Amino acid sequence: MVATPLSPNAAAAQLPIRAEIQALQPNLVAWRRRLHQYPELGFREHLTAAFVHERLKEWGIAHQMGVAQTGIVATITGAAPGPVLAIRADMDALPIMEANEVPYRSKHEGKMHACGHDGHTAIAMATAYYLSQHPQSFRGTVKIIFQPAEEGPGGAAPMIAAGVLRNPDVDAIIGLHLWNNLPLGTVGVRSGPLMAAVELFDCEIQGKGGHGAIPQQTIDSILVASQVVTALQTIVARNVNPLDAAVVTVGSFHAGRTHNVIADTAQIAGTVRYFNPELAALIPQRVKQVIAGVCQSHGATYKLDYRKLYPAVVNDGAIAALVRSVAETVVEPAAGVVPDCQTMGGEDMSYFLQQVPGCYFFLGSANESLGLAYPHHHPRFDFDETALGTGVELFVRCVEKFCSND
Repeated sequence: MVATPLSPNAAAAQLPIRAEIQALQPNLVAWRRRLHQYPELGFREHLTAAFVHERLKEWGIAHQMGVAQTGIVATITGAAPGPVLAIRADMDALPIMEANEVPYRSKHEGKMHACGHDGHTAIAMATAYYLSQHPQSFRGTVKIIFQPAEEGPGGAAPMIAAGVLRNPDVDAIIGLHLWNNLPLGTVGVRSGPLMAAVELFDCEIQGKGGHGAIPQQTIDSILVASQVVTALQTIVARNVNPLDAAVVTVGSFHAGRTHNVIADTAQIAGTVRYFNPELAALIPQRVKQVIAGVCQSHGATYKLDYRKLYPAVVNDGAIAALVRSVAETVVEPAAGVVPDCQTMGGEDMSYFLQQVPGCYFFLGSANESLGLAYPHHHPRFDFDETALGTGVELFVRCVEKFCSND
């Protein structure tokens, strides 16, 4: 592969990374850009999986393919028996038309790596390569999990069901997310809740249509749905403890086709987010009660489809402390390690963290001076690739510390 030059400010931003990992930086960029050009949606990551497979095969790293359809699990053994640490990286892209005019622009129309998963995969590949070349640096086993379908419908649960945390049994798991909400040279790590539970709802409200000039003969579904949208906001305002963060958002509202017809049906759809597991029963119950109550007061009926997508990402205190201690050796501890980094975004890394202790953390990747600060899921999303080598260094140091030879 042709090495790609680093960004103009890379030397200034370069963090204390060992020479062997610095030497991988051109390959990291090339791998990431190759993956970026051929994005694939959840459970369809065939080209991505083949690319990872070919590299692992070339490096002589044992791995299993076809796990949960398109997932891969690589296994690397250290110099002596010891604990088992898993590293997770997601591989899938999003159904977004890329707006970036760059040489590595997506070649798959309407699909884009707009969340950094191409970078996650490249970081995991380089980590696998480095560890395979330095087995004397750690005891035990490292499993590297290349996961499909994080963006939906969710690949973590099927991979767990396929046994990726067994044979040998995983003692702890870590993962990172390139994060344009943090600048290059920072790491966001905290114990406890990091990312929110994600739940979705679709509701169809059935009224009675009629002439816009004769409303008394109708049950106005738009009026009913509008009151439902407003009333749903009282759940967080009046049913959730103000010290608990939660969100109820209606993101879609469709009804009616013309000026003088009262619509008989209206469809609304939205999402619920929260950190506290105690809200897992309360909020769905209140959503149903609010919709039912408003509809009953107007004589309308409804159909509600409420589904839980991902639970909250909750980090184990001890593993988060390990990651934090490692991060403090890679970035400036005073300003570079950010503890207040929660987000209402969701992640199915949460399923792994429900099974074994672990830590998911953010790796700052924004560089405003280069125009690399667009938010995740934006058609112009991109990140400073200098962060790739930092991600490898963080993973390797976590392995060395967790699977210490001392």
